[in-house]
Amino acid sequence: MNRKSFLAGLACATLAPLSPSLLAADKPSSSHRRAAQSGPKAPRAISMWEFSWIERRWDGAGYEDWDKALDELAERGYNAVRIDPFPHLVATDPHKTWTLLPEWNTQVWGSPDVNRVMILPALFEFIAKCKSRGILVGLSTWYRQDEDNTRMTITGPDVLAAQWIKTLDLIEGAGLLDAILYADLCNEWPGDAWAPFMKPHLNFGEWDHPASLAFMHTALALVRARFPRLPLLFSCSSDRVENYGEHDLSDFDLLDPHVWMAQENDGEFYKIVNYAYERFDPKGYTNLSLKAEPTYRARPAYWQDLLAKKIDRLAAVSAQIKMPLVTTECWAIVDYKDWPLLHWDWVKELCVLGAGRAAASGRWLAVASSNFCGPQFAGMWRDKAWHQQVTQAIKTASIAPDLRQGRLYERL
Repeated sequence: MNRKSFLAGLACATLAPLSPSLLAADKPSSSHRRAAQSGPKAPRAISMWEFSWIERRWDGAGYEDWDKALDELAERGYNAVRIDPFPHLVATDPHKTWTLLPEWNTQVWGSPDVNRVMILPALFEFIAKCKSRGILVGLSTWYRQDEDNTRMTITGPDVLAAQWIKTLDLIEGAGLLDAILYADLCNEWPGDAWAPFMKPHLNFGEWDHPASLAFMHTALALVRARFPRLPLLFSCSSDRVENYGEHDLSDFDLLDPHVWMAQENDGEFYKIVNYAYERFDPKGYTNLSLKAEPTYRARPAYWQDLLAKKIDRLAAVSAQIKMPLVTTECWAIVDYKDWPLLHWDWVKELCVLGAGRAAASGRWLAVASSNFCGPQFAGMWRDKAWHQQVTQAIKTASIAPDLRQGRLYERL
């Protein structure tokens, strides 16, 4: 994508105008550099490397050479990364070789087949490499399933908290706690894909069920008692963003809403293209290949408007409850990859809009360009100039004055 089309995406005429600071796609001015040194801090440009950082280490998988991958991440302008430290496995036996079962074979996050990993000392090595490059690490967990289903030993919030405390104790003992941006105690809680141990059984979007709220509050209190300065949260998926303002979330330091155009209006886009998150069946990607881009191109302003309005609603809720936002999975479509008939241009167009609009709001302290920002997504990864333009827009945005305090802001 050239600079002209990039700026056109940011200033889409159908949407409210964005901050002029986001239109500076070149190197920051001297005044920007001075502000970065002495003025308010800036948002972080974050990438999600989830469990791929350790699972995808076979030849050609993208993460076999961490130095190369992290150098390329830094070259693209990213200064934060979100990874899975596997707390349930670390707490059980950090030096065991664990056999992991595939979550899917249609996607290219993690491993598409059975795999083996040893978490320590690999986790220390990876965080240290990030630290040396000025890349802060957000910790989050998907509670990956191993052959013994160790995650099902989590019988309550006290067990989950104890596993996290042990993991963080080890990171602190290695002298790396200052490299941690935050700890997300469960990805997209309490979705059954990642938290099958939750009782009663709950699904994505049901984070505000009374049992879920009680579980989260207890776990957060236990971890905070041991690590009082570390920003903590549970990332939660919710279509109705106003829910965040209806509950006491004062023990959260941030929210990580995962936002995609494809899920808006009750999943309208996916219903039209007939995609149903198939994990071990290729028909979902066949339908994406044939229908996704034509569906978007037929009404681009409509789909862009859905995304923009979701971001604006989140910004309004953030202002209402005085809670900073971080978004690590976003902005166009949930599932995508390098595949016949799947092109990246329309995805990048929506991602420019989403990242720019979120950063311009002042409510986000870290912003991702997409959830495809990793070396295994070759078509997205190789466009280094596109990444640099997006990350420059993120890192030169202003943070709202009321968010220039608190645990997360202190760690930027």
